[in-house]
Amino acid sequence: MPMKIVLLNHSMRCGGAERVTANLANNWAERGCDVTVATFVSSDADFYKLDSRVARVDLALAGASSGVLGGMLANVRRLAAVRRLFKDRRPDVVIGVMTAPSVLGILGGIGLRLKVIATEHNHPPMLRMNAVWETLRRLTFRHADAVVALTAETGAWLAHHCRCRNVSIIPNPVALPMEVMEPRLAPAETISADTRLLLAVGRLAPQKGFDLLIQAFEKIHERGPGWKLVILGEGDARGTLQSAIAERGLDDLVLMPGRAGNIGEWYGRADLYVMSSRFEGLPMTLMEAMGSGCAAVSFDCDVGPRDIIRDGVDGVLVSPAGDVGALADALLKLMVDHRERERMASMANGVAAKFAPSRILSLWEQLFLSMGLSGADHARPPQRAACETDSRAAEHSCDKATLR
Repeated sequence: MPMKIVLLNHSMRCGGAERVTANLANNWAERGCDVTVATFVSSDADFYKLDSRVARVDLALAGASSGVLGGMLANVRRLAAVRRLFKDRRPDVVIGVMTAPSVLGILGGIGLRLKVIATEHNHPPMLRMNAVWETLRRLTFRHADAVVALTAETGAWLAHHCRCRNVSIIPNPVALPMEVMEPRLAPAETISADTRLLLAVGRLAPQKGFDLLIQAFEKIHERGPGWKLVILGEGDARGTLQSAIAERGLDDLVLMPGRAGNIGEWYGRADLYVMSSRFEGLPMTLMEAMGSGCAAVSFDCDVGPRDIIRDGVDGVLVSPAGDVGALADALLKLMVDHRERERMASMANGVAAKFAPSRILSLWEQLFLSMGLSGADHARPPQRAACETDSRAAEHSCDKATLR
């Protein structure tokens, strides 16, 4: 019998964890698993396409709640819906995508014949939740059958602060070439063919540090003529960022055309990629850009970019994170040195092999097998990955074998 998997996420809107959910679901469905993706946000908001063999369940129980009591009641309803879902689908394994879905998956699976895997896609010390969810994570994650972190640092934090015993380090897969979705935004409609493109991609939010990037670009644009900075994405900080651009007189040089469903075309057009995040988990956009052959400059956050960029080989790590002057200097150096930029770009596409779906799926398969899941062989990719350790070894060393 094929293994039955439920992926429980908040939504399938545009975002890194949501893209990973789609990639995993589609790959497992292709390999014969019975896969369900369930979300609390309506499927009307879905951005990523799912394989026709993936069941899509819309719990439609998202939304802000008024007051403490309202929040408690809303989460009781969510928990009841999750438990009904599990009883109906009867999965072998439930994978909670990020903190809240993981907590609800653990609680919803109590007393049922299923396994629950909790996951973290950010580094918890850098992205604090409210006290209730922080406490629930600390109390429930230790009862998950397994916990998956993207980096060794996050795995160590979970093992220490949540007393998680079965922590595995499994990075996100990067599927290339990237699927084209709507809305499509042709690069030629935004910048001319002879313009050098400095590209940044992400949610318009303080975490992504685009305010710092705008400040850095202001310092260097006159010394790097012919370049424009394009920031792709949407978010609540759009107004603030547009004001910052206007105040600096950069309206013609820093462009924010919105969200692009043809992001792969933009990576192919970019001359240099930049990540200015204050903190990250394991950033998908950086992996995708480098996998597409872009040299990259990134702040050296506590976790994430250093697991992807080989400093001085295929990109540049800027320390300390948040230092606008250091970011400006690193960008300018590559903007004016075509040969160095091209040399790094020629090395960057090695990221695609490092995070290839077949390689990452083999780590998931090892975890499934270690949990005694029936039908785990259906999750096996066509070719075995180079990292052929058992899942216990993966807890401590697969981050090095896979990422370094």
